Amino acid sequence: MNAPLLSLSRRLRRTPFSDGVEAAGVKAYTVYNHMLLPTVFRSIEEDYRHLKEAVQVWDVACERQVELRGPDAGRLMQMLTPRDLRGMTPGQCYYVPIVDETGGMLNDPVAVKLAEDRWWISIADSDLLYWVRATAHGWRLDVLVDEPDVSPLAIQGPRADDLMAAVFGDAVRDIRFFRFGVFDFLGRDMVIARSGYSKQGGFEIYVEGGDIGMPLWNALLEAGKEWDVHAGCPNLIERIEGGLLSYGNDMTDDNTPHECGLGRFCNTHTAIGCIGRDALLRVAKEGPVQQICAIAIEGGAVPPCREWWPVLSEKGKRVGRISSAAWSPDHQTNVAIGMVRMTHWDAGSQLRIMAPDGERRGVVQDGFWA
Repeated sequence: MNAPLLSLSRRLRRTPFSDGVEAAGVKAYTVYNHMLLPTVFRSIEEDYRHLKEAVQVWDVACERQVELRGPDAGRLMQMLTPRDLRGMTPGQCYYVPIVDETGGMLNDPVAVKLAEDRWWISIADSDLLYWVRATAHGWRLDVLVDEPDVSPLAIQGPRADDLMAAVFGDAVRDIRFFRFGVFDFLGRDMVIARSGYSKQGGFEIYVEGGDIGMPLWNALLEAGKEWDVHAGCPNLIERIEGGLLSYGNDMTDDNTPHECGLGRFCNTHTAIGCIGRDALLRVAKEGPVQQICAIAIEGGAVPPCREWWPVLSEKGKRVGRISSAAWSPDHQTNVAIGMVRMTHWDAGSQLRIMAPDGERRGVVQDGFWA
């Protein structure tokens, strides 16, 4: 059965790079923050191999920014997350769980500290802008909360440094992991961070002003010809291998950071002011009853994981769910992300996976594959 098509309209916003994406032969999109996010160019497997061997330019403009600007910007940012931000300095990026008053995950963005009174929150797929605005209004904070005209473009793959140096100069190689610098392109300042939604290494360029999107896209593709540059996108197989979670797929607001394996990003005792702090203090004390796990699924390539697949114990009791799964050519097994109850989350635990094409055997791994 052929998959239904996605009807495009103005409600699904194009990006400053959409013309380039279409010229590169995009084959599939998903919807992310009301925008188009490419998911396949040649095939998921071909895109996967190329990402690991060369360099790709990704249109990730759907990672919208929530900008906090004003005297209370730092205070508001700390209210949103249980990660202690007191040691963060301008020029740094932090991965920050965002939680509600129950400790439930609202988003898992990257916070970019531009200055003491100016932050960008580079968000995953949820309408975080409204939560942040409501928080600022309810607490009567002296801060402006808005979505600026900023569209990230990611450069990912083992030749990312070479490509970036060709366009921005060798100084870009000196950017450390999860830090950023400001670089010139055609007279425009660009915030460039060493970060990205893959384990292959690379950068994210925060492109301010949609008008310069295609000139930058074209410059990168032209400069990268000698390294076999291609348009690319976040790759399902590679992100599962690396344990990179997808908000809305692998976790929702029903899950705490501790359930999602993000407890190391929670300094709940010292994150004074965090809205969900009291709830998370209880969670941290008692510990989660379920947790994200890496699971290998036996057999041939699994079908697409469009719904949560039930995970059962040997005796048939439901003990979890599979939320993302794909065949890994490099590891010659089906790799998966699952949420599993504490009785069955130990490495080596045998599970029964209720996949759409029938029951499969699954084994909990001691960590992700990359």
